[in-house]
Amino acid sequence: MRFKRLAWRKTDRSTGVICDHTIALAVFYSKQGYPKPLRRVRFKDPETGKKLVFITNHLDLDPLTICQLYKMRWQVELFFKWIKQHLRIKAFFGTSENAVKSQIWIAVCTYVLVAIVRKRPKLEASMHGILQILSLTLFEKTPLDQLLTLAVEGETQLGSANQLILFE
Repeated sequence: MRFKRLAWRKTDRSTGVICDHTIALAVFYSKQGYPKPLRRVRFKDPETGKKLVFITNHLDLDPLTICQLYKMRWQVELFFKWIKQHLRIKAFFGTSENAVKSQIWIAVCTYVLVAIVRKRPKLEASMHGILQILSLTLFEKTPLDQLLTLAVEGETQLGSANQLILFE
């Protein structure tokens, strides 16, 4: 990304902020797309030592506040990544804030309950396996312990029965 530095502000390097510039985009199409000035803040993370560059259109915020906002935003991104990987929410059923929160809380509660079931002794099934068993036997009246032990025993029997003999 090419840019032209319009102004710079003094920074306190002890906070981790390396530089704080007001910039304008220099490439023709980028400049046409966003002609207003931007803010470029370079920050060195004291924990990891990584240098990060943040570009924002908030010209009036403190540079350390901008860095903290991006850090909090990254935590939100990681949370949604975890939701997509573990909670199996394909789509939200409602568009209101309450509907989305309710669906996320229901999925988190389901995940925690399955994790508690998985911690029981003598249970070798994975979280994914338990969730599959529960989705297939949702309306059966069989106790959960019995269902899971039958499923684990069935997997071992099926695995050996489906194995082809290579040499006789």
